[in-house]
Amino acid sequence: MIRFILSDLRRLWAGSLVVVLLVALATALGVSVVLQERALRLGSARAADKFDLVIGAGGSETQLVLSSVFLQPSPLPLMPGEVLGKLAADPRVDWAAPIGFGDSFSGYPIVGTTTMLAQNLSGGLAEGKIFAREGESVIGAAVKLSLGGEIKPMHGSLEEGGETHTELVYHIAGRLRPTGTAWDRAILVPIQAVWHIHGMEEHAEDGEHENEAASGTDSAEHGHEHEKVGADHDGHEHHGEADPDAALDESWTAGAPGLPAILVKPKTIADAYKLRQDYRSGNTVAVFPGEVLTNLYATLGDAKQILVVVASGAQALVAASLVLVTVIHIGQRRRQIGALRAFGAPRGAIFGIVWLEFFFLVAVGIALGFALGYAAALILSSMFSQTSGITMPVGFAREDAALAAVLLAFATILAALPAVLAYRQSPAQALRA
Repeated sequence: MIRFILSDLRRLWAGSLVVVLLVALATALGVSVVLQERALRLGSARAADKFDLVIGAGGSETQLVLSSVFLQPSPLPLMPGEVLGKLAADPRVDWAAPIGFGDSFSGYPIVGTTTMLAQNLSGGLAEGKIFAREGESVIGAAVKLSLGGEIKPMHGSLEEGGETHTELVYHIAGRLRPTGTAWDRAILVPIQAVWHIHGMEEHAEDGEHENEAASGTDSAEHGHEHEKVGADHDGHEHHGEADPDAALDESWTAGAPGLPAILVKPKTIADAYKLRQDYRSGNTVAVFPGEVLTNLYATLGDAKQILVVVASGAQALVAASLVLVTVIHIGQRRRQIGALRAFGAPRGAIFGIVWLEFFFLVAVGIALGFALGYAAALILSSMFSQTSGITMPVGFAREDAALAAVLLAFATILAALPAVLAYRQSPAQALRA
């Protein structure tokens, strides 16, 4: 029987190939949706695990996490600079690192921060050293620049018509180890240098002005600079001066400039919850990135359901097409089936031959579809990782075996239709056709 089936498939190879490809493409669509959605969840969750607590000014918690953890460009309101000093002196805090963004270089975001974050972000350096002067920088593992290279910061991005700062040129001092997060594509520079080249030093020294800026009551002259991070402002009015050889001073006072976000490492889990409660009132908001992602996953789950419905619709159309093809195919093989019956082949053997032949084609199509879906998810994840820096792990899980079992069960039922049609044909009717 097996040799007869293989001989029949070789003879009808064109039609068999069409059946396999139809099933493979329909299966690949559904598999790629499932794998890609899972990879996005895992990748974003692992990226958020790097940061325990994020504190920012009152506003959207989701945008705060997207900007500070995933480095998605967006203007954020500034919180009072005195918050940083309070966190640095808080016994419940292991370390607190301010971040400032809005500049870029060659498509890579430039993030102002501290040596503490640079040392703890990836567990050390792959090469070089941590920045120790205002004119030094540390690059992420995915930044395609060399140690010793120059970085000329641009306000905003080239696509937005950004303006290149002339006050300071950073030199690359080190490279971080891979983290699998968006920070692999970031350029880390001293926050002190960011304040200086944006003309914010004067506010650090002038407590009255700084308090006004932090509380959102800036004067008209300084409103653009303090209202939003990365908002367009007059380059000549707000640029300051920076000394590339200046030593870093990371002792924070109440007069520090306003900040869009502070990344906090609490000493204990209990401290994390207490800190979040303490900074969820007034002018600040404190969030656990994982909790914010849970809300995003709910939205993502709705989108996944829509895509799954679309994929299921495509698979249903393919199944209908296969039924039509097989009915026509059985009609064309009536003489062959009649001849087999005339030579003494029992009805059960005819049923088994037709069922096995069709089931084999569908099963091969399902297996090929899983391979194609996996390959498509790998390509999409790689493209996303190159643009975002987030590592997106693509892999099969236990529930995927259940999906394969359901598809094979459906193939079992689908293959029975042409087999029943062949089973019910009488030899005399088949030979007269």
